[in-house]
Amino acid sequence: MPKIAIIGAGSAVFARRLITDFLSFPSLQNSQLALMDIDPETLATITAWTENAIAQNGLSATVQSTLDRREALRDADYVIISIRVGGVDAVFEDFRITSKYGVDHSVGDTMGPGGVFYFLRNGAEIVNIARDMEELCPNALMLNYTNPMVMICWAVSEMTSIRNVGLCHSVQGTAFQLADYMGIARDELRYWTAGINHMAWYLKLEHNGRDVYPQLYAAMQTPDIYAKDNIRFEIMKHFGAFVTESTRHMSEYVPYFRRTPALLEQYELPSSLHRDWSDWLTRRDEKYEQMVQEVAAKAPVVLDRTHEYCSFILNAIETDTPFRFNGNVTNHGVISNLPSNALVEVPILADGTGLHPCYVGALPPELAALNRTNLNVQEVVVEALKRQDRELVYRAVQLDPLTSAVCTLDDARRMVDELFAAHEAHLTF
Repeated sequence: MPKIAIIGAGSAVFARRLITDFLSFPSLQNSQLALMDIDPETLATITAWTENAIAQNGLSATVQSTLDRREALRDADYVIISIRVGGVDAVFEDFRITSKYGVDHSVGDTMGPGGVFYFLRNGAEIVNIARDMEELCPNALMLNYTNPMVMICWAVSEMTSIRNVGLCHSVQGTAFQLADYMGIARDELRYWTAGINHMAWYLKLEHNGRDVYPQLYAAMQTPDIYAKDNIRFEIMKHFGAFVTESTRHMSEYVPYFRRTPALLEQYELPSSLHRDWSDWLTRRDEKYEQMVQEVAAKAPVVLDRTHEYCSFILNAIETDTPFRFNGNVTNHGVISNLPSNALVEVPILADGTGLHPCYVGALPPELAALNRTNLNVQEVVVEALKRQDRELVYRAVQLDPLTSAVCTLDDARRMVDELFAAHEAHLTF
C-alpha cells in the first residue's frame, strides 16, 4: 500500500486531477493519500471530495488530511509538490515592478526577473521539503510540478540527496496541438523530444514511420493555424524545430518578441502591464465553488484518467510496467552538448527499478545554444540560493535574454532592488 503525499493539495482543479488519476489505476487504489495544504478551508474541501470519490467507487484507499507537512511526509513513498509561495499577489508584484523597467513578462514563472524571484520564493521552500524528506522518507521519490522547473529540480538535486523528477504537461499537450494542426489523430503522432523544461525541442515528428515536419511547415502557412501559435512557428521558421511550451511562455524566453510595444502589437502578445487577471481569478474561484457544491451534494465522481504523467509513473514503478515519458532530471551527459550538471527535459523510462533517462546525444547546435542562454541564468540563480548570495541574483537577472535586451545594467540592478524589497517576507537571504 504506497503512501502518496500531496504537498499543496488545496487546488480545486490540479489536485482533483491527480487524485482521480491515482484512483483510476488498480495498483494505486489501495494507496494512503496524505493531503497537505496551508489553507484549512480548501484542504477540508478537497479531503471531503477525495473521501467521496473513494466511497462512491468502492475503493480501499485511505485519506490522511493535515496542515502539518512533516506528518504528511512521514514514511511516504511518493511526494507530489504543487505549491506557490506568496500566491498570485506576489506574481502581480513581479509584473508591476518589472513592467516599470520595460521587462514585459507574459507569465513570469520560468525566466526573467519574474522567474528568478518565483524560484527564490518557491525553490527555498521546496529544498526545505526535500530536507524534511531526508529525515522522514529518505527513499521516497519527489515528483515536482512547481515552476520554475529547471531551477527547483536543480537546487533539490545539488542541495539534498532526494531522488526527484520534474513533471510538466507541455510535451504531450503540445504534441496534441501539433497533431491537430496537421490533421493527424492524436494517438498516432510519434515524437522524440529533448532540451530543457519549457524549451524542449521536437527532434522527431513522425506518423506511420514518415517525417511530418514538412506537413507542419505547410500547416504554418494557414493563417488561422499560424495565428494560434505565431511565436512558436516563428522559432521553428528561424531555428528549425518546434518548441514545447506555449507561444505566450516562449515569447519571454528570448529577446525577439517583447522588447517594445510595437513588437507586442505586431505579434499580438498581451502586455503584462495591462493584463486583466480578473477573468482568471473569477474562473479559479468558480472552480472552487463548484467543488464545494459537489462535496455538499456528494456528486458522482467518475475516474476518468488524464494525460498527466504522474499516475502512469507511479503505476509503472508499482507494477514493473514500463512507461516512457518526458521528465526533468540532471543531465549527466544524456544531452552531450549541454552542461552535465544542468537540468534537462528528456525521455525517461519508468519501471519497477525506478527512472532511467534515455540517451539523446547532441542537440542541433543552434537549439543547444538557445537552451544555454536560459541555463546560464538558471545556473547562477541556483548558485545564489546555495550560497545565500544576493549579488549572484543581480548577475543572473543581468544575463537574462529579455532583460539584457531592454535594460541597462544599472536599471537591471534597480529593478532587482525593488523586487528584493517587495518579497522580503518570502525570501531566505
